[in-house]
Amino acid sequence: MEIHAATSLSTTPNTLQPGIVAGAKQAAEISSQEQQQIQQLKARDRVVRSHEAAHIAAGGSAIRGGASFSFQRGPDGVQYAVGGEVNIDISKVEGNPQATLQKAVQIQAAALAPAQPSSQDRRVAAQAAQLAVEARAEIAQQRNIENNEQQINNSTPNSASQQSTGELLDIIV
Repeated sequence: MEIHAATSLSTTPNTLQPGIVAGAKQAAEISSQEQQQIQQLKARDRVVRSHEAAHIAAGGSAIRGGASFSFQRGPDGVQYAVGGEVNIDISKVEGNPQATLQKAVQIQAAALAPAQPSSQDRRVAAQAAQLAVEARAEIAQQRNIENNEQQINNSTPNSASQQSTGELLDIIV
């Protein structure tokens, strides 16, 4: 299962970086209202990219690819990131509950890594927490089975005690 955490970071080409676009308006052509809108878009772009960078930095091997962004063209003709997502793999590691537990902890850390996690980030963190609970339960179940097997092996009489019991019975008869 893949989860898409909203608000992303990516290594987008320079043509999509703020301030670099062919045919952009010159600074003298931009009104003060447009200048304010550009400042807001630049701020949003920084927040979005930083948010997604935090997911990627904390996500390690659970991250699938880079971040992807949605863009808005500003009055200056520049594309600004206004939203994004990072794909996070939240599937179990089949046959290895310990690895699943470690992965769940990493996913939870990645989901909550940004300074202000989104509601989607919190949902992913909750799913990772549930995955961790399931992995811990599976680990506990495996330990119980191993302990039971060990108790059975320890309680089985060995061949020496069986021999002495047999000798004792021979003496009694």
